[in-house]
Amino acid sequence: MPVNKNICVVGAQWGDEGKGKIVDMLAERADVVARYQGGANAGHTVRVGAKEFVLHLVPSGIVHPRTTCVIGNGVVVDPKALLDELALIKRQGIDAGGRLFISAQAHVTLPYHRLLDQAHESQRGGAIGTTHRGIGPTYADKMARTGIRMADLLEFKRFEQKLQRNFTEKNFLLQHYYRSQSGSIYEILEAYLAYAKLLRPHVTDTALLLAGLMAKGRTVLFEGAQGTFLDIDYGTYPYVTSSSTIAGGAATGTGVGPGMVGSVLLVAKAYTTRVGNGPFPAEFDAAMSQQLRDKAGDEVGRTTGRPRRCGWLDAVMLKRAVQLNGASSIAVTKLDVLDGFRQLKVCTAYKLRGRTIDAVPWSAEDWAECRPVYATLPGWTESTAGVRSFQRLPANARKYLALIEKQAGCRVSIVSVGSDRAATIRRGKI
Repeated sequence: MPVNKNICVVGAQWGDEGKGKIVDMLAERADVVARYQGGANAGHTVRVGAKEFVLHLVPSGIVHPRTTCVIGNGVVVDPKALLDELALIKRQGIDAGGRLFISAQAHVTLPYHRLLDQAHESQRGGAIGTTHRGIGPTYADKMARTGIRMADLLEFKRFEQKLQRNFTEKNFLLQHYYRSQSGSIYEILEAYLAYAKLLRPHVTDTALLLAGLMAKGRTVLFEGAQGTFLDIDYGTYPYVTSSSTIAGGAATGTGVGPGMVGSVLLVAKAYTTRVGNGPFPAEFDAAMSQQLRDKAGDEVGRTTGRPRRCGWLDAVMLKRAVQLNGASSIAVTKLDVLDGFRQLKVCTAYKLRGRTIDAVPWSAEDWAECRPVYATLPGWTESTAGVRSFQRLPANARKYLALIEKQAGCRVSIVSVGSDRAATIRRGKI
């Protein structure tokens, strides 16, 4: 499946849809992979043979030695987390030197952001279920126009001045409001001076870099983190992340004009999962959730280690995701996990206070009251794990995918039947 134009890959659900594998597969023939939002709270897993790479900040295309990787201005960068990740993948045989670029306009996550994240969640009793990585407070500073950017980190006198101003405020808030411990400004200065020296070769005007590469005909794959329903505007607010996860965020998060983003590939798991709190109409009961987690083998958050909540595929969400992202096609992942189920269900509508609705509600409070309306389909007993052709899938698996297409109003172009690169069925253009 040659990549002959720019593509944006977006999660259709609450993240953890298997985007890492799909990006890895497409990056093989793309020139550039650009990450446009999120931070070290994301976790993309790429498996190459016996090796497994768990990436948080580094774009998934890094495993391809000829691929240029860009961390865009819409990403918040924790320098320590990024350097630790680069060191880890280097030990696994991947050197990012000379092909990883970080936007000078990307905002920097600092230790007090992580402390504020933890203190705020603790005060709320873990109501949102954040990763405690400081992502929300970093974006809050960005919007409050008090943030520190990578460009500031490289000009250390400027960084010191801005840090002093911010630290005084954050320290007061942590000590006197949250009754929490704060860090040392001197330790931060010493550590971040070292980080700046190590990251300096990677920092540049990535919007200009991308424009130049595209002018030369290079293809760009825009990589989103999390998923559509963790979007700060369109997700299950307030149980969301702090950035624009949808395809529109690719333009603002990289400095590329909307017309250059190209086609949009939605990635949807063949069932639904989420990590953290918030409404989930199609969620299984505890026993069924555990059964599916046992069968899938890896349904735990890559960043948090928390077991994922599991449920049937929610086609109401999928239809909305297609609309919000302007999706060209859908990649369905983990179809093999459904092998052996006698019956399968797909949520096609909701019941809300006696009414049947076929669209997601405006508020998380209403969404939490929704009860699923299911279509029931026969399952299949045959294994799909070794299938490499759509026509060789079990008949009932093809019917399941056909129902997804009908409900979502969008074509399925990729079907993943395992974690390995080769365990993929490609079906027409993206």
